[in-house]
Amino acid sequence: MPVFDYEDIQLVPNKCIVKSRSEIDTRVKFGPMTFNIPVVPANMQTVIDEDLAIWLAQNGYFYIMHRFEENERVPFVKKMHQLGLFASISVGVKPQEYQLIDQLAQENLIPEYITIDIAHGHSDTVIDMIKYIKAKLPGTFVIAGNVGTPEGVRELENAGADATKVGIGPGKACITKVKTGFGTGGWQLAALRLCAKAARKPIVADGGIRTNGDIAKSVRFGASMCMIGSIFAGHAETPGEIIEQDGKKYKTYFGSASQYQKGEYKNVEGKKLLVPYRGHISDTLREMQEDLQSSISYAGGRDLAALRKVDYVIVKNSIFNGDQY
Repeated sequence: MPVFDYEDIQLVPNKCIVKSRSEIDTRVKFGPMTFNIPVVPANMQTVIDEDLAIWLAQNGYFYIMHRFEENERVPFVKKMHQLGLFASISVGVKPQEYQLIDQLAQENLIPEYITIDIAHGHSDTVIDMIKYIKAKLPGTFVIAGNVGTPEGVRELENAGADATKVGIGPGKACITKVKTGFGTGGWQLAALRLCAKAARKPIVADGGIRTNGDIAKSVRFGASMCMIGSIFAGHAETPGEIIEQDGKKYKTYFGSASQYQKGEYKNVEGKKLLVPYRGHISDTLREMQEDLQSSISYAGGRDLAALRKVDYVIVKNSIFNGDQY
């Protein structure tokens, strides 16, 4: 099995058929809606909050609200619908989460998207939750994960998941790989490729994306949507205070399985770090779109579908060859 990650891959160019990058369409249909780019900020407390969710929804971007303010989720769904926006929330698998699904059903509050957000999603607890949501809220698009194997993708799809989230610990703030010895860290892109070959429904590539070029690579290997944490953390609009060190600005970023998220040191598989302050998220999203348009022009197409057909090479010495990006 060829194993590689983002920095080991270069996509091979085709003849360009557009006069200008601006002609190129980066939109993606994901579930019931179409979004500007195949990118979603990670559903982490240091990446998204209610204000940012509203802005993203208003401006044509997908979002997934985190699950760490449990009692705020029903009011959040109500508010988004009152604003005429789509609601996209996260749930876990504990008993109280079933009560949340019951309440949403009773109040006829149907979120357009629900993400079952578990570190090890290839499990009976996730399968049971998929089935429960599909029975109670059949109109909701259910994203389930995380998994890292074709078997995991098939089982969650067969249980009723509308999309699966692929990635076990490849993220910058995740230390699953060193704490447990398991995961897709270091071969996330190869894991995505394997999972996409087995999938009949959309896949979200979650974790390990460090540059905008990695978005194009994710689409090439089967992702419909890319979940990104560290690149999105650190903006003016993301939660947290700006910290200054040695004349440079930073913001705090920590993993969902970190002690800072849990409030205690127990089963910790995440860490806390500082990421450079990046200014406004609208500028980052625009740059992502422009870079993706360039990627598609190199692929010889006019839309995202062109990226899925390009050849690639594995360059094990890393594409940076010692250069600092």
